[in-house]
Amino acid sequence: CISLCGDGMMRTLLYEAAQTLMTRVTKWSWLKAWAMNVAKRRGMRKAIVALARRLGVVMHRMWLDGTEFRWTRETMASAI
Repeated sequence: CISLCGDGMMRTLLYEAAQTLMTRVTKWSWLKAWAMNVAKRRGMRKAIVALARRLGVVMHRMWLDGTEFRWTRETMASAI
């Protein structure tokens, strides 16, 4: 849950990162495609919150594993 869990500044930064990814970044990634699909179904605001949560989950996993972000699914498949 991203609503009132954890540090307020971290929630703000995750939301801003998600909003920037949705509105300003032109490079497509599987993460942006997923968020745009959510936006079609649920609306842009909910998609931004969902993307913020997903960014937090991805960053936490990257921190634990020590891996780098993969822009495409092809690099994900080759890494396995």
